[in-house]
Amino acid sequence: MSIGVEAWCFRVLGHGTLTSLRAEAGGQMSRQFRYDSDEQGAVAVKVRSDSTDRISRCLQIQRIAADTGFPCARPLTGADFLEPGLVISAETWLAGGEMHSGGEVSFAERSAKLLADLMEILESQSPTGLGAPPPWMHWNPPTGGLWPRNPGVDAMDQDLVPEHVHAIARSVSHRLAQEVLPLVIGHGDWESQNLRWQEDLPWAVHDWDSLVALPEAAIVGAASGAFTSTAIPTLATIESSERFIDSYQQARRRQFTQEEQEVAWAASLWPALHNARGESLFQSPPVALDALTQQASERLRLAGAP
Repeated sequence: MSIGVEAWCFRVLGHGTLTSLRAEAGGQMSRQFRYDSDEQGAVAVKVRSDSTDRISRCLQIQRIAADTGFPCARPLTGADFLEPGLVISAETWLAGGEMHSGGEVSFAERSAKLLADLMEILESQSPTGLGAPPPWMHWNPPTGGLWPRNPGVDAMDQDLVPEHVHAIARSVSHRLAQEVLPLVIGHGDWESQNLRWQEDLPWAVHDWDSLVALPEAAIVGAASGAFTSTAIPTLATIESSERFIDSYQQARRRQFTQEEQEVAWAASLWPALHNARGESLFQSPPVALDALTQQASERLRLAGAP
């Protein structure tokens, strides 16, 4: 792959030196490179399995956010085919900053305000062109099944997943299927591992491949459950999620309706459900599973779900 990436960089960015970096979890697993261009300096190059149409839309929205001064890298190219099934693009190199860990409740306000800033920037954008959400945000797949299709995962022994995880997922899916709220564009993977800070000031928001078109309350709710996750995904405490949802509303200067409140609490469970299922199938430590098991009944009550 590196040879193809280097050839693309030379053609699009001019002469320079390519360095392969780690794979990172994005909307789809991506591979990141650094290209030190003689003309443009350090550039981040990303390769992932996706469609050029969807990535092009993500890059367009990311560019809009960057142009307003929002803390994120600015795309330098469009989305190109690298080879069948692989899409490549380049953006400004935005390294540095620190990932927050610990102090959930105190961090909730800061993280929620940053999400509110982004949602305000994007509120005029049409929620088109993004396609289906990533699986950790896809609670009602068009196939009618409980979980979105994932051939590799679906072929595993589903009996490894505790029945109460399926039961919670059915309740969440049913509750969210009832909502008729308008769609907006937002960030669908608002985890601490995708944010960087310099002390209390935001430095960089990463993973723009995870943009979604969903109701605002659902985007906020999912973020309220996932915002504390670092390298190992988990579920925030109920107190932290409540602070996140309240802080978001304060930053946006409006109150959610009762329906929006319930949608937010229902959506707060889905990323943890996705992760708990994965932990069970891959027999990983049950971090998200344990938190989900402890909190699900109260979150479902707040969601107005059976």
